[in-house]
Amino acid sequence: MTSGTTPGLARFNTSPEGDAVTALHEVCSSSAWGSKILAQRPYATAEALFLASDAAMAELTAEDLADAMAGHPPIGRPKEGDPTSSREQSGMAGASAELKAEMLELNLAYQDKFGHVFLICATGKTGEQMRDAIRERIENSPEQEREIVRTELGKINRIRLTRLVETTEEENR
Repeated sequence: MTSGTTPGLARFNTSPEGDAVTALHEVCSSSAWGSKILAQRPYATAEALFLASDAAMAELTAEDLADAMAGHPPIGRPKEGDPTSSREQSGMAGASAELKAEMLELNLAYQDKFGHVFLICATGKTGEQMRDAIRERIENSPEQEREIVRTELGKINRIRLTRLVETTEEENR
């Protein structure tokens, strides 16, 4: 991961507040998280940004976590036209029809139990690994699951922030 100052980090540090808010919302839809990150600009290094993100994630309330989860589509159903969710869920792209049907069923059961989508840092995971994770996690208590979701969101935010600070201006267009 990037630890120093990059053109992407410099761009984020100096961008107008509205642009920075938009960029942060694409990383995490929690306005509380975004406000905490925005308030600490400028960041000397990408690592400082990552640490601020981790700290902000640790402070989110249950309501803030729900706000953050609202920005994530169910596994196996990335948002149409959203390259980020498609890229992150690519492990489901080649899954069999049976696995996709099973994931849909598990997603619905999970949502019924916990009241929100199953959230996992899907980057690099196969469809089978995601299925196994939801099977295991559906047995958790709501309190256990909320802390696992917090951890998974933190991982997702780091991946997305890395992409933000490593992206050149041309790639950003």
